Amino acid sequence: MHKSQLFIIVGLLFVLSFGFSQTKTDSITLIPQSQLNAAQRLLSGNYGSAVTVGAYGEMLYNQPEGDNGELDVQRLVLLFGYRFNEKTQFVTEVELEHVNEVFVEQAFVNYAVGSNISLRGGLMLVPMGIINEFHEPTTFNGTERPAMDNAIVPTTWREIGIGAAGRINDISLGYQAYVFNGFKSAEADGEGGVTGILQGSNGLRSGRQKAIRSTVDSPTLSVKLDYYGLPGLRLGLSGYFGKTQAEDDVEEFDGANIGISMIGLDARYAYKRFTARGQFIHAALSDTDLYNTLTEKDLGSALQGFYVEGAYNLLPLVKKQKLFVFTRYEKFNTHASTAGDLIANDAYDRTDITTGLTYHIAPGVVVKGDYQFRSNASDSDTKDRLNFGIGVWF
Repeated sequence: MHKSQLFIIVGLLFVLSFGFSQTKTDSITLIPQSQLNAAQRLLSGNYGSAVTVGAYGEMLYNQPEGDNGELDVQRLVLLFGYRFNEKTQFVTEVELEHVNEVFVEQAFVNYAVGSNISLRGGLMLVPMGIINEFHEPTTFNGTERPAMDNAIVPTTWREIGIGAAGRINDISLGYQAYVFNGFKSAEADGEGGVTGILQGSNGLRSGRQKAIRSTVDSPTLSVKLDYYGLPGLRLGLSGYFGKTQAEDDVEEFDGANIGISMIGLDARYAYKRFTARGQFIHAALSDTDLYNTLTEKDLGSALQGFYVEGAYNLLPLVKKQKLFVFTRYEKFNTHASTAGDLIANDAYDRTDITTGLTYHIAPGVVVKGDYQFRSNASDSDTKDRLNFGIGVWF
């Protein structure tokens, strides 16, 4: 059976299953102003007790065109929260990736100074774009997260820091401001030289320290503003500024550290059965010519990407379940600009078109299926991909 035929059959099975059960709508609202991520849900106290426990997870099937398919429990994240008193809470997320890898995704203390402002310290998500903060499987369309978020943002990006978060309700503005440790750019090679960590294909992604004995030389600044004053619309402006980090015996090398200035714009919209979202990210990196000379890497001096997505619920609004048909267009380039003698690699200028179905069958349970058309500017071999997945969040 051809893969496109299989995709159509599975989609029809989704539709035929409507009549078998009509459950409550997803407990995670699709209204942008009201949408919460896992940490926000724990902090909101909507479980009604001092100790709160939850989880989210994804089980996926990926079938590249012409290759064997892969089945994977991509992630299972255990959520724990504790309310010490009316002002002080602790939130942590423990992630198991691919069954055999364990990470701490978040672990921070939240202290409510006032009704609309909190101080936070610990391991936290860097507020950049949409998916890095809202990556629970019931909050986005598509079996896989947007590819540009993995290559440029890069999801899931978390570091140790301290800062404040709150709202100014009079002007419908939410804000976050943190000081974090930064990306790690290089390490000693054991022979008196330096090994580079960052590279052209995935930009800054490999430099995430994830609180694993993180080194810090110069702290970085991360800020985000969210506007929610218009019905159904939420707008975000993100910024991240600073330098990468290197250990003492490495940072003395010229070019071991680079500067980073990253700006993000995002929007989410919902009206009746229609939803849409979009995102733009630009990262300017300084001293990459020195870095590439030192490490023999191919890191670009600018990373840039965007996506736009539209989705429509095929079921009437009176129904409890939701079935969204969606299409997302992504274009992103980790060699948007290069410095020195480095020639831009057209294979890093990528375009993905993803179209498929997202079926919310019960509160916190989603079934997904989609097909991805993938290409790049070099016309090199890039395989299209068929994906299916099951996601849960409670």
